[in-house]
Amino acid sequence: MSNSVVPASTVPASAVSAREADVLALLGEHLSNAEIAARLVISVRTVESHVSSLLRKLDVPDRRALARRAAAPRHGSAPDAAGGLPTPLTTFVGRERERGELAAVLRTHRQVTAVGPGGVGKTRLALAVAADAAGDFADGAWFVDLAPLTDPGRVCAAVAAAVNVGEQPGRGLAEVLTTALADREALLVLDNCEHVREGVAPFLERLLPACPRLRVLATSRARLLVPFERIFSVPPLSRAGGDESDAVSLFMERAAAVGWPPGPSVSEGVVALCERLDGMALAIELAAARWPTLGLDGLTAGLSDQLRMLAGGARADDRHRSLRAVLDWSHDLLEPRDQALLRRVSVFVAPFTVEAAVVVADPDCVSGGWRHAHGAGSTGGGESMVGADSMVGVGVGVGVGVGGDVAAAVADGLGRLAEHSLLTAVPSASGTRYQALETIRQYGTEQLVRAGELAGVRARHLAWCLARAVALREGADVGGGEGRARFDAVAQDIRAALAWAPGRPEQRADACRLAGQLAELAFARNLLAESQERFEQAAQLAADAAAAVALRQAAGVAGCRRLGDDMFRLHLGAAEAARRAGDTAGASRDLAAAATVAYRFSTSFPVIPVEAEVKDVLARAHELSGAGDPAAEAALALAEAAVTADAFGALQGAVENTAQETVAYADRAVALARLTGDPVAESAALDALSGARCWAGESFGAAAAARRRIDVLAASPRTPAGTHEVMDALAMAAGTALGVGELPQARLWGRQLAGHPLLAEAGHQATSWLLVTEAFTGHADDVLAHATGFRTAWERSGHQRSLSLGAAAASVAMVHGLRGDHAARADWLAVVERADTAEQHRKGYGAVFDAMVRLHHEDPDAALASVAAPPDAVWKWVCWVWLHWYVALRAEASVLAGHPEARARIDSARGVVQGNALAAAQVERAQALLDDDVPRLLATRAAFEAAGCPYQAARTLVLAGGAHAAEGRAALTALGLGPATAAVDT
Repeated sequence: MSNSVVPASTVPASAVSAREADVLALLGEHLSNAEIAARLVISVRTVESHVSSLLRKLDVPDRRALARRAAAPRHGSAPDAAGGLPTPLTTFVGRERERGELAAVLRTHRQVTAVGPGGVGKTRLALAVAADAAGDFADGAWFVDLAPLTDPGRVCAAVAAAVNVGEQPGRGLAEVLTTALADREALLVLDNCEHVREGVAPFLERLLPACPRLRVLATSRARLLVPFERIFSVPPLSRAGGDESDAVSLFMERAAAVGWPPGPSVSEGVVALCERLDGMALAIELAAARWPTLGLDGLTAGLSDQLRMLAGGARADDRHRSLRAVLDWSHDLLEPRDQALLRRVSVFVAPFTVEAAVVVADPDCVSGGWRHAHGAGSTGGGESMVGADSMVGVGVGVGVGVGGDVAAAVADGLGRLAEHSLLTAVPSASGTRYQALETIRQYGTEQLVRAGELAGVRARHLAWCLARAVALREGADVGGGEGRARFDAVAQDIRAALAWAPGRPEQRADACRLAGQLAELAFARNLLAESQERFEQAAQLAADAAAAVALRQAAGVAGCRRLGDDMFRLHLGAAEAARRAGDTAGASRDLAAAATVAYRFSTSFPVIPVEAEVKDVLARAHELSGAGDPAAEAALALAEAAVTADAFGALQGAVENTAQETVAYADRAVALARLTGDPVAESAALDALSGARCWAGESFGAAAAARRRIDVLAASPRTPAGTHEVMDALAMAAGTALGVGELPQARLWGRQLAGHPLLAEAGHQATSWLLVTEAFTGHADDVLAHATGFRTAWERSGHQRSLSLGAAAASVAMVHGLRGDHAARADWLAVVERADTAEQHRKGYGAVFDAMVRLHHEDPDAALASVAAPPDAVWKWVCWVWLHWYVALRAEASVLAGHPEARARIDSARGVVQGNALAAAQVERAQALLDDDVPRLLATRAAFEAAGCPYQAARTLVLAGGAHAAEGRAALTALGLGPATAAVDT
């Protein structure tokens, strides 16, 4: 029947503890873990534990879903199995037969489409059947209203939003959604599919084969035309049975709801009225809404002419025309001023305010209506256009360029339209909003075309959207609660405007501005895929110079999404746009940036560009560079440093002067980047320097360069490129700090990365370095607390691969190994094989973690076998993070295994780890073990504790033996790590 629904309650279940409820409420305010800890006066670690528990108890995928759950309206009860379905505002009347038949079809077919004309009652029937069936699905039911969509390509995004699945860097949203729903047993209700069939059909063809326990119930005015579709034709309401028919029952119930229940004396007339309305649910509800003012006589008279005029044709066409007749009749009952208002506000997709209606309705166009009615005089009623600048001013609020009497007249008109059931009044925190049903909106659009007003009204709607976008950009952060709600309230209208305006040459400039504004807003809202799409749309609409700027922004967003191929493509596109605009220096910068991306972010490419292509790009960059442009010179220097470092990295037997040449290239890039005053460019150059020093064996130099990136970026604006750089800098700073034994700093930067808002949906990437650091320190409970979320996010990502992901999984495996859970360790080692990109990476951290487990379980021979190769023979494996740990563990294992070269290995290791307090303490402990010097051995305990490594401090006591060993085992138990339990499986 009608589509008047409101979201169902999503209050958490009663299993949530009081403290967890406090944490959940603060998540709804979008506070960080540190802020929540401060507010509740508890530790950050305790907050993390509560968040993990909430994720498990509420069965939601990530922190953003928890925030949405916390922010949902509460009605005092926990959700039932149909909690994902909207709650109808009115009762469901009749249709017992259709309800049973559709339910039976849904039990035997995985995709059912309820087909019928607009207004027949498809949505209400589908909702009733879904509510009945939701309990049969372990994961309940979800409802997705596709009516607001104007782009078939956004079907996947609408479904993802409804089921609380967010974007993940490096993956398309369709892939993320399919992975998330792959093992769900649920019912998905897709409503109003007819206008986006081109998007729904391929979406379902991809989704259903990959999600074998998912069923789909769709409503549409036309078939979706997919091969597995089962059609259920929704007929008009039954008119058999006279005054007991479904159609009459609906009319009686709705008429009584407005305060005028029809008496028995008019029952025959009502039966006839419903018969003439062909049993169409929407037509009946519209007629019932007019019952108090028109009565049976007025309703009958008002319908007579239209029904006769539109009678005839095929039966299905008759039903369609009957609905149109009701709408025409309802429209004709309005005064001209309200007819104009109805058709003009039909351009709004989302609920709109009186102020918005004033702008789009344009009082100058209807001055003979509103102004005359309020004594303001008349200037004629023809269509007119108001300039974009004046509309932007009007869009900010009523009273700017529009008289208060006009605003009052518009509010009065909207109220009358709501009384006629042509608009729905929607209460909100900011006041009353109005919304037209989709059928009414389509009807209003037809009336705009007929009146010759479509272009003018849509132009004013575009100007209003632009004004709202500007106000959002200048107002609250749309990533926060208030700003996010403001963005969500206008986003659908902005998208609708951008679906129309680009095809109108006279609107091209405003459409370009609006696309750019939406791109920035979507980025701030963490809608990265849409942000990139809108930056690219803005580039298509802009002149060449502005197009280059937009494409650079799009490349930055692609970087945040870990889409190296898109970064490469977009920088090349920016270069071409800059070249066409005559900006050869800019073109050179973009080409150099593309070459840099190919080497610097090669792990984010599905297929890395061939070397010849990249070198050709770099050669063209040199040709266009000219002289005197500092930014171009810095970009070229960075690209050359990246190419040189990559070439050096490929030479496992490289000589020292080659390494120093690489450092020299990077040093030059840093110096030139600093001259530009661009913190993003300087950070990128420092990253090259960090990598070059790493290859040269300068671990402390690599860590220092990575640390400088954090300082350089501290004042960087939150642009896409800047945000991408910050995330990369945090990861590199955490990793290099770990490599030189600065565990507190590694934990600090690891936590900052884990809390970054753009990684809220990518827990595996966010927590990777934090997991490794916590494993080194020996905080087993913290590692295992993060491990579940890490693995879930990694699996939902489609098993992404990178060095840091492999190392993180290996660190979890190590903790299980230390605890003696060898089955869990083997399980996580299998994850390592799938999570990293190269075997040589796994050999580096794999050797370190395996040796730690073997030594813990008093198997030094096996530990020594893991680190048997001399460091200079495996430098490619153990450089950067792992070198110091490799040589320190090799020295200790050599001592405990009685290797004849133990003393020489200790001396060699001491030179490598000098300056790394933690690794140096481990080498010193090996020396004490070799010399059987217990006091010297025990003295290393203080060094381990000062370096923030309680695991090695406890293990020192175990190695000391005697009474100290018992104390050490107790300390290990307190960390969640038991003493040696059994031999470790090979």
